[in-house]
Amino acid sequence: MGKRLLYLGNGRKLQSVAQLDDRFEDWGLDVDRFWAFGGDFPDSLDGYDGIFLSGSPHGSYEDIPFIHREHELIRDAAARDIPMLGICFGSQILASALCGRDQVFRRPYCEIGYKDLPVTAAAKGDPVMGDWEGAVRMFVWHNDEVRHDHPDMVVIASSDDCPNQVWRHRTARAWGIQGHPEVTSEQGPAWFSDNRERMTKDGGDIDALIAESHPALEAKTALTNFAKLVMA
Repeated sequence: MGKRLLYLGNGRKLQSVAQLDDRFEDWGLDVDRFWAFGGDFPDSLDGYDGIFLSGSPHGSYEDIPFIHREHELIRDAAARDIPMLGICFGSQILASALCGRDQVFRRPYCEIGYKDLPVTAAAKGDPVMGDWEGAVRMFVWHNDEVRHDHPDMVVIASSDDCPNQVWRHRTARAWGIQGHPEVTSEQGPAWFSDNRERMTKDGGDIDALIAESHPALEAKTALTNFAKLVMA
């Protein structure tokens, strides 16, 4: 048996356009997929070496049974010292579970587009984001935001419109990424087209996004480094 990763799908479908669960398997992990959005959770965290938490159309502050249950799972995982990585909603619910429900709030407007995110000195030596220097480019799209000023929160990257784009917990092995480093330059145009109505409503220029679809290779090192951390 190899190292086991618990993949929690928080979206309307278990697998997103990025197919990150399959990619974690390609990187050598045994992936157990659970559709948390639909109420599907493991009975226990026994035997898991890492946890990934996906994005969702919901907010981590919503009064929904699967969100309450995921909060409990995250706190259990932190007590067991299981490394966790969350993207978008995954980042938000990690912050909510480990730093308090008031850590996540609804923004007055959406932040959407490709951005170069300045990287802080905290990235140096980090086992997940340690390859980042200067600034890291990725696509961001969010209406909810994680506050940056909690004493247990170490900010690793920000944007001109959001002071906490990437963070890690001070003591728990938990990392959150607000943006979407998982989307490849090939997957991006299909994702943007499929979500044209929603993204346009949020202020995105879809044709421009399709034209500038970016591989975000440096940002993706966080994903491969997390897989290495779990395997180690």
